[in-house]
Amino acid sequence: MTIKGFKRLRKFKGFTMGVVFMAVISLFINAKNSDSYFEISKNLDIFATLFKQLNSYYVDPIEPGKLVKTGIDAMLEDLDPYTNYITESDIEEYEFQTTGKYGGIGATMRKKGDDIFVGDVYENSPAQKAGLHPGDQVIAIDNHTITGKSIDDISVLLKGSPGTQVGLKIKDAYTSEESNKIVTRGEIEVSSVPYAGLMGAEKNIAYVKLSQFTQGCSRLVRNSLDSLKGANPNLKGVVLDLRNNPGGLLDEAVNMCNLFLEKGQLVVSTKGKVAEKNKEYKTNGMPWDTKIPVTVLINQSSASASEIVAGTLQDLDRGLVVGQKSYGKGLVQETVALGYNARLKLTIAKYYTPSGRCIQAIDYTHRNLDGSVGKVPDSLKQTFTTKGGRKVLSGGGVEADVNVPDEVISKFAVALYTKNFLFDYATQFAKQRPSITAAGNFSLTDAEFNGFAKWLESKDYSYKSETEIVLDSLKNTAIREKYFEATKTEFNTLQTKIAHDKQQDLLKHKAEVKRLLENEIVSRYYFLRGRIEHGLRADNDVAKAINLINQPTQYQALLQVKK
Repeated sequence: MTIKGFKRLRKFKGFTMGVVFMAVISLFINAKNSDSYFEISKNLDIFATLFKQLNSYYVDPIEPGKLVKTGIDAMLEDLDPYTNYITESDIEEYEFQTTGKYGGIGATMRKKGDDIFVGDVYENSPAQKAGLHPGDQVIAIDNHTITGKSIDDISVLLKGSPGTQVGLKIKDAYTSEESNKIVTRGEIEVSSVPYAGLMGAEKNIAYVKLSQFTQGCSRLVRNSLDSLKGANPNLKGVVLDLRNNPGGLLDEAVNMCNLFLEKGQLVVSTKGKVAEKNKEYKTNGMPWDTKIPVTVLINQSSASASEIVAGTLQDLDRGLVVGQKSYGKGLVQETVALGYNARLKLTIAKYYTPSGRCIQAIDYTHRNLDGSVGKVPDSLKQTFTTKGGRKVLSGGGVEADVNVPDEVISKFAVALYTKNFLFDYATQFAKQRPSITAAGNFSLTDAEFNGFAKWLESKDYSYKSETEIVLDSLKNTAIREKYFEATKTEFNTLQTKIAHDKQQDLLKHKAEVKRLLENEIVSRYYFLRGRIEHGLRADNDVAKAINLINQPTQYQALLQVKK
């Protein structure tokens, strides 16, 4: 592009010029021949000229920044979903993903109809200190009514620099009184270790929940393990819970592995198009314990850094992986500054665990005619071996050494949750009870659960069961193929027979609903840590992990090559 071409860009907003300029520089650096130079120059010149014409002559006002973002997002759609354009307004959300910190009041919001209510309140947050609690209705923010606004809109209004204030008009869930509260925003740090505790009948197994790989999370895990070992010096094993952990910082994944591996051990290697991105990451610190039995919990939502930790400990036969197959994200991203506080997060490499496998499950380089992508077929998956000779596969996430079927929540329980009946009743319960027993021990009595059932009688929690959904699909197919009229009587008879009775549904799913309701109630008194602690009581994955640690012979047998 000529100097004259660049001067034309100055007529646009600086933000736009910065984006185009950085695109020019990066593309020219990566161009390999004169044809590439010409193709890049030609298309960027067309883009700049087109944008100038739109800005000058389009009949209605346009927003240059928004228009450019739309164009960039459309371009990136042809790549993987992890390559993203981050505008200045998105920076705070991005920083939260890597640090776990943001400026705000420390409370989530829930939407019911057009109204907004306080959801979870974080422990020791500005929201808690201001007297907010779950179930409070938010009527206005800074004297602006919020009826009909989305949760994202509300989030923008509540977030801000620590030390600034936000005014909230609140209808108290307990007293129904309206009041105005001034909340001073703070730096909200959502801990990546929301819960750690001793498990097992003898309280000799350390359990640590890690929700995200943010800066310093490995240090928090080490501190938690030190604290638990201090409470019981005779620890028998460790359960590291990485379920629903989307990943985060690669360095922290290496540091996490270092807790259980000797210094100098290869954890992960990365390979990309540019040679400088090919790196090996080894442990470089003192381990916490290299001998203690370790079980790592994963599920379908464990991704990226979570899979590095699980896959590495599996490859080195350092621990057992328990749960369900992980997500399968074997790609590494890097963030590049574009100027004007905008950034590009782009995929620069694939990562490989010590055995040499890449666990990337989806092949973004080969798309179907409709633009969709598919998973790596079984025929293309390669077999690798762990340090001890066990077989592991590439191209499909981390397979658990011990598979535990995922618990499926019933349609009935989902209906109660989505319609906010569990949330609303927990608010009613907390209104009447100033305290409850410890989170891990709390349980509703039969009389208390019957009270919930009575309260529920007047509520509409209609839903469609799996059987009804299948029957509807079959009915639509029969209508389309013109078989329905001949079988109409049979369809109606079957529909009547499977119609569910609300009271019977509650009895049939009592154990499940009771557990979910107890968990919601516990959060009113013990926050997120209480939710986690209470949920562990009926957690099949955790129970299996503990059982394995308590049976050393079985634990060791699973680490051996099957003959």
